Amino acid sequence: MQRALSLPKLVMDLIRIRPASLDDLAHILHHRRAMFSDMGYQDAATLDRMQATSEAFLVESMPRGVYRGWLAETESGQVVAGGGIAIVPWPGSPEDPGPRRGWILNIYTEPEFRRRGIAKQIMGTILAWCRAEGFRAVGLHASAIGRPLYESMGFKPTNEMRLYL
Repeated sequence: MQRALSLPKLVMDLIRIRPASLDDLAHILHHRRAMFSDMGYQDAATLDRMQATSEAFLVESMPRGVYRGWLAETESGQVVAGGGIAIVPWPGSPEDPGPRRGWILNIYTEPEFRRRGIAKQIMGTILAWCRAEGFRAVGLHASAIGRPLYESMGFKPTNEMRLYL
């Protein structure tokens, strides 16, 4: 008996990447919370505080262009992934003398849409925007799940250190 071949879903043709606006705040906050939850943060009170801070930041930053976001959605309008960049003033460095720095964050894909290249599309969109805006370098903090994607796109580890006060 011959087994039927399983055809891969042609999701790439059905996904559209679009800029996010304040009207998308609920989606961005959902992605941010789910991202941290997937990384092992399970305390609801801690996630609630983070979400409240994130909401205040986005409400203030998005209209000023200090945070830019993009969402991936299906043909029917279902938001399935997203990501963004926070743009901060920076005094420059020898490797990047520019007066600002971009930190990519909130890269998240709904579990049922993972492993289809959607996060790579989001990242490609963000990086194309950064290049067009004249950024010479961008940074991000990689989760264990995201690290292979970022490495495949040319990201390299740095010497960043952190002290929690």
